[in-house]
Amino acid sequence: MKLDMHCHVREGSVDSRVSLDEYITILKQHGFQGMVITDHDTYNGYRYWKKNMKGKKHTDFVVLKGIEYDTRDAGHILVIMPEGVKMRLLEMKGLPLSVLIDLVHRNGGVLGPAHPCGEKYMSFTNAERYNKNPDIMARFDFVEGFNACESEKSNAGARALAEKYGKICVGGSDAHKPNCVSKAYTVLPEPVSCETELIAMIHKGTVFEVGGSLYNKTTKDRIGKINKILVYSFWFYNKGGGLLKHYSRKKKMGVENPFDPIDPIELYLEG
Repeated sequence: MKLDMHCHVREGSVDSRVSLDEYITILKQHGFQGMVITDHDTYNGYRYWKKNMKGKKHTDFVVLKGIEYDTRDAGHILVIMPEGVKMRLLEMKGLPLSVLIDLVHRNGGVLGPAHPCGEKYMSFTNAERYNKNPDIMARFDFVEGFNACESEKSNAGARALAEKYGKICVGGSDAHKPNCVSKAYTVLPEPVSCETELIAMIHKGTVFEVGGSLYNKTTKDRIGKINKILVYSFWFYNKGGGLLKHYSRKKKMGVENPFDPIDPIELYLEG
């Protein structure tokens, strides 16, 4: 089964120019049978699928729920939770990595670093947590071993990291534009129909085939040195956003169990 495991859609990621319908259409044209929606700190793209498309369009295509989470100290982390589990805390950016790992594992999910050898602050090996304790890598469940928007060097570093710590690799396009969709893939040895089945494969250490072709039209490729300014701007954005969300998280933790996987607001979407 051929999946794209790192997807950003317009209905969930403000920086994506690809609607979910267009994304799926392109993937199907290139022989994909499924995708994992991994919008930035939100499940809104997946909510759109559940409310407006599931059972109505693309009934021969599997759409799974994921998220690309902005940690306080470890860059971007891909998270996949079992079906029916959508915790509001995962939509509040800025948790430290150690807390995120506990939260995800306690509720049956899996996680791994996106583009781990990529940009400073956004990627695990170029972030604060890795510098302080690189062996926290052992607590991840997988590594994004191929990202179509990264360089050959970055992807080679990711695969070396996975090999060092004995982690399986996944592949994703990380597409935000139509002409990047389908550039990367993960091939599963057997089909899955839900997140729990994919999680079970990852827990078993099932080896996936990952690969694709690099997308050489990224914003950082086009703007050159100016990209460094954007990278440092992201640091302020992430720190500031994390601080603002801190109060929302604290309030939420004060009124309910933060590790409770049941989100009553979401139940009507899971029926």
